[in-house]
Amino acid sequence: MNMEMHAVNSPVIKVDAKALVTGKPVYTDDLAPKDSLIVKVLRSPHAHALIREIDVKAASEVDGIACVLTYKDVPDQRFTMAGQTYPEPSPYDRLILDQRLRFAGDAAAIVAGETEEAVDRALRLIKVEYEVLEPVLDFRQAKDSEILVHPEDNWEAMCPVGADNKRNLCAHDECSNGDIDRVLESCDIVIDRTYHTKACQQSMMETFRTFCTIDTYGRLHVVSSTQIVFHCRRIISHALGISPSKIRVTKPRIGGGFGAKQTSVSEIYPAFVTWKTKKPAMIIFSREESLSASSPRHEMQMHVRLGATKDGIVKGIDLYTLSNTGAYGEHGPTTVGLSGHKSIPLYGKAEAFRFVSDVVYTNVMSAGAYRGYGATQGLFAVESAVNELADKLHMDPFEIRFKNIVKEGDVMPAYYGQVNTSCALDRCLAKVKEMIKWDEKYPMRKISDTKARFVGMGMAMQGSGISGVDVGSATLKLNDEGVYTMNIGAADMGTGCDTILAQIAAEVLECSTDDISVFGADTDISPYDSGSYASSTTYVTGKAVEKCALELRDRIEKLGAKMLGCEKCDVTFDGKKVICESGENKDKCVTLADISTASMCGNDIALSVTNTHTSPISPPPFMVGAAEVEVDLLTGESRVVEYDACVDCGTPVNPNLARVQAEGGILQGIGMTMSENITYSDKGKLYENSFLQYKIPSRMDIGHINVEFESSYENAGPFGAKSIGEVVINTPLPAITDALSHAAGKRFYELPITPDQIAMASVKDN
Repeated sequence: MNMEMHAVNSPVIKVDAKALVTGKPVYTDDLAPKDSLIVKVLRSPHAHALIREIDVKAASEVDGIACVLTYKDVPDQRFTMAGQTYPEPSPYDRLILDQRLRFAGDAAAIVAGETEEAVDRALRLIKVEYEVLEPVLDFRQAKDSEILVHPEDNWEAMCPVGADNKRNLCAHDECSNGDIDRVLESCDIVIDRTYHTKACQQSMMETFRTFCTIDTYGRLHVVSSTQIVFHCRRIISHALGISPSKIRVTKPRIGGGFGAKQTSVSEIYPAFVTWKTKKPAMIIFSREESLSASSPRHEMQMHVRLGATKDGIVKGIDLYTLSNTGAYGEHGPTTVGLSGHKSIPLYGKAEAFRFVSDVVYTNVMSAGAYRGYGATQGLFAVESAVNELADKLHMDPFEIRFKNIVKEGDVMPAYYGQVNTSCALDRCLAKVKEMIKWDEKYPMRKISDTKARFVGMGMAMQGSGISGVDVGSATLKLNDEGVYTMNIGAADMGTGCDTILAQIAAEVLECSTDDISVFGADTDISPYDSGSYASSTTYVTGKAVEKCALELRDRIEKLGAKMLGCEKCDVTFDGKKVICESGENKDKCVTLADISTASMCGNDIALSVTNTHTSPISPPPFMVGAAEVEVDLLTGESRVVEYDACVDCGTPVNPNLARVQAEGGILQGIGMTMSENITYSDKGKLYENSFLQYKIPSRMDIGHINVEFESSYENAGPFGAKSIGEVVINTPLPAITDALSHAAGKRFYELPITPDQIAMASVKDN
């Protein structure tokens, strides 16, 4: 569908660009009161332990210490830190501080004082007597283990997600379509493999941080780098046992989140201190804390059985996913579903599928949301299995995809029975094959006696919000002089959603984005929004903005018609003025500035509109990616020299921001595949607690990333748009793995794939 647009599909500069590049005080730490108490947390050295005695007397007597809090001081009221729509699928399994400590890094005490020196001294003076318990560290052995991570009786599952704390089970689910066992038995070839992805860190530039104050009315005001202001308010309300009416949560600029800040990792501690002391309080997580006591991606093991005919038609997919939620449930029940529901539906020719999942508790740091949200892990497994199938059938990986992909109009049984309403996956495949010059490079090219370049590819889908659940809202107001204010509850965390939502409003109102001031997110002022996660902002909140702008435009025309003395049906609005098109006042007009002035006196037409949107469907964006990887065949050293990708995100509202999203996601996917790793000692101590140990790739570590778009038009989205934020991380995993598998002469089933693994595989083969 073609339509001429002036604001949407334009590379508009981010509305906050100037403030960010000139170093204006826009982040949480910049805005905190100078007299804020410094808050820090005493963390457990043990993976599993009970506090038998805790002596805080000496710590409390340190000069400048305002309070030292332990499990004896907190409400006995369990909650979840997961930012999800109520009632949360995640079990209520946390206390602010607990006598039972469930991972090395779990909170044992909170200290607040006037100076960092005083707080650090007090932390050293706290004496704790631990009863060290045996931990369960291997998630493959957690289910039905005699060691229980959550033996407490006040553990509570709010939703029927198959959870059972007495089995270390955070969630369990099963779904299927057709007779998968019969279909697999009839297949010419079955790929039967187990894949393993480790946990990995979001590694956002700004660590977790929050400050709290008591406002003029005695309410708790929480200012935090968070993606979920409304959920955060509810979480704090549950944790502290106070009414949400006593809490206000606002977010300034966010220095990156990638899903980590969909969990209320830091907010609880200063909130509790401020509520107890009535003094401002601030917590800033160190990088070590952000790596060892936060919310990384879920470790998962996926057993895939994929059956096909000898000519490459995929007939059935059987997937079992085991997910490690760690010490607390958080996003465990929701993340695991995407491993199957966002991978299996790609193969539209499949006659049957089965998807079973378990999420288990262990005594390691709890996992949370990270870009891709489980789809990343599942797509690695299913796409890798398809690539292996292509090898066994001596088929080109692109050819086998062309034969099997889901098409526009297809029903997707594994995607909740949803119809594929918009899809350019076939065009994405063709585009990427052309971009990387696949036919010239597949499967490899020799560079020298010791170096060669190998290519691999993969495809992916995601969603656009959580269907029938996510809610987006916006308030638009016409101000003096004919300019607009827009209040939103979505959180711009560097994604540019403030700009994108302004573009959508500007498209409807036929104005410049410079004429729209965007504010958000604030639980006192913003209309309710689920928050910025699940790829929902552009599709869900964007549609709310479109509806809101249309209604405001209607009211502008109505007031303009009244001023002109004609009927509303006789006027048009061109963004600057309302013009009478017929009757005795034909060609007369009134400017937008005059309309805004008229609204202040003797007026009964409100030029302020709030609108809300939810969607019964979640149209998937699609992506295809291909990697060219240079490998030193002697040492195993490898480097991505080129990565080509094509994305179908519907109409790209802002092509520049969409491209940046894609490039960043691809880089994160490369890191997950080749270098990023989380490992624990036999005592449950995290080894990779700094960027010296935890290896994220930089832009210098890779060659060229090229991103193009092949757009479908999604009728349910604003101006045809779907999401882009998450799908972009998913294709590097299977693409690079396939390339490295060809280099090593053996298949890899676990990430990350390190140089020594590649070298050792070559040695063994020789």
